[in-house]
Amino acid sequence: MTFYDDIYPFYPLQRTPFIFSTSLLTVILVFLVLTVGFLLIVPGIRGKSRILWTFRILVSLFIGAVIVALNFTSDWAEASLRANTTYKSFSNVMVNAKVGLHVGLYGINITLRGEPVVQFNETIDYNEMFVWTNSIDEEYENALNKGLPNPILYIAEKFTLKSPCGLIYQYRYSGRYASATLWTAFCCWLLANILFSMPVILYAGCMMAATAAFIFFSLASFSTIYNLPQCTFTIGTESFETNFSASFWLALATGLLCALIGIVVILLDWLFPEKMREVFSVGMDSDDDDVYSEKGYLNAGFLEGASLDGVIVKGTSKEPQQISTLTKL
Repeated sequence: MTFYDDIYPFYPLQRTPFIFSTSLLTVILVFLVLTVGFLLIVPGIRGKSRILWTFRILVSLFIGAVIVALNFTSDWAEASLRANTTYKSFSNVMVNAKVGLHVGLYGINITLRGEPVVQFNETIDYNEMFVWTNSIDEEYENALNKGLPNPILYIAEKFTLKSPCGLIYQYRYSGRYASATLWTAFCCWLLANILFSMPVILYAGCMMAATAAFIFFSLASFSTIYNLPQCTFTIGTESFETNFSASFWLALATGLLCALIGIVVILLDWLFPEKMREVFSVGMDSDDDDVYSEKGYLNAGFLEGASLDGVIVKGTSKEPQQISTLTKL
């Protein structure tokens, strides 16, 4: 160790832990703004429809926020262990730490947190991101040059193109297809919301069912990472393998919610179409909407002997007469 701030020699300054994904934070803020904007409209809605309208908007925004946010989370699959392991290269120092692997659709996060956090006068708290790109080997080389702890380098090496495990091919392509189907589900969600504001509730229910279907496709795509033999990660005397985590189960729950909404809307629209249009504050055009009453003042002297809708106007009065007519568009 060096006399300068208790940092190992030849390494850059101590790393700071990862706090929060900026992309995920942006998604959350955007949907929060939309939610607040819609809630400000609620006091202007009269009657019993206020509660239903608010519930409908909140559920819809929740589904949309989840679909977009799942593209940027890093906990579709996770694994962790506690071990006594070497800390850095060219050092015999052993540290007690918790090592974690968090898999997302676009990359992995590798965490290392000491137990306790401060050991040997150094703070051990790391969270490193490696993205699925063709230059992932370069990212690994940069990690080597930065002098990251050995457990992080060991796990990152398993995901390089040259690794015999071939994890990069399993996870990268599964993540890409899962992300593509999630964005397709988001498009279906947008169409469903547009159709819910039109007198075509049946098609809106179909689009919600399509949203659920594409979410399930994304889950099936990501699940293919387990079709091949898994690579075991061994750190010290402990080992671990990844398992489905929070984002995967959240996507499953959201898909089931969309499927339930779609099926219920389709069934109710088939059984009670008029009630459904009333609930969603939409209606069908009718012939009565095109008929209106109109009053006008005409000089009967000009209309003597003329026929107005089958009525003969007779008389010689010069006074204007009020005549009511029905005009059909």
